[in-house]
Amino acid sequence: MRFAHVVPAESGGPRLALIEDDEAILVEQLFDGAPRTLEELIGGGDELLSRVRDGAGRGARYALGAMTFASAVLDPPVILAIGLNYAAHSSELGLKTDSTPTVFVLWPNSLAGHQGTTIWPRTLSESVDYEAELGVIIGTPAKDVAPEDALDHVWGYTVVNDITARDIQYSEAQWSRCKSFDGFTPTGPFVVTADEVPDPQRLHIWTVLDGRTLQDASTAQMVRPVAALISHLSTSATLLPGTLISTGSPGGAGYSRDPQVFLRDRSTVTVGIDGIGALTTHCRIIG
Repeated sequence: MRFAHVVPAESGGPRLALIEDDEAILVEQLFDGAPRTLEELIGGGDELLSRVRDGAGRGARYALGAMTFASAVLDPPVILAIGLNYAAHSSELGLKTDSTPTVFVLWPNSLAGHQGTTIWPRTLSESVDYEAELGVIIGTPAKDVAPEDALDHVWGYTVVNDITARDIQYSEAQWSRCKSFDGFTPTGPFVVTADEVPDPQRLHIWTVLDGRTLQDASTAQMVRPVAALISHLSTSATLLPGTLISTGSPGGAGYSRDPQVFLRDRSTVTVGIDGIGALTTHCRIIG
């Protein structure tokens, strides 16, 4: 199943929608007490998901093109990001892949939706880069999980663009701020339930910036696969339902190119993962 947070033409804020082809079925209209957000749906477990699935055939359908998108996740307990999880990306940034995953937190103000516009001041950074990443959404609490059991705790997958101010990244000891400007974590447009992705390590991941393909890779190239990341993170803290894990970016970053390629004023960048979705962000630099 495929879900999104959409904003109907009459507004009223984001609504959870079940997506079928080019149509949206507003989940809140399916039955009394139906969830209005992805987080509410995840919290209801398999029983609530089954009710939504069973009711979908009776739901009114709306043209997806008439709606705008909000972030695929609205209120996750935490957004955990993994750095240096593809050898090519570590090498091009001149950074060493450690013996354990590099983990940092992204701030919730950075979340943004598909086809949104991310704005930042020129005085803050002119070295802003793209990073296509597979997003993993936890469905059931995970604590001290073995790798072979880790994927059982995944509710679904989405696409993340881990936008990064490289000059700030290299000038500070931690990476949260350089990746957490307002709108620097677009997600979506869709969340695909885990049953639709039999193997998260067999996905084509890519980036197109202003019509030019700059990242073209496979999640098979991860240094640590999704199951290993979940297992590692669950040893120190319980991963709560709704947690978003952004699993790292493949090679092809603009920072490492000669000449360097950064997001410019009025750039359009699309990051995508085959079978999950293509996430587009428009860029504006002010000042």
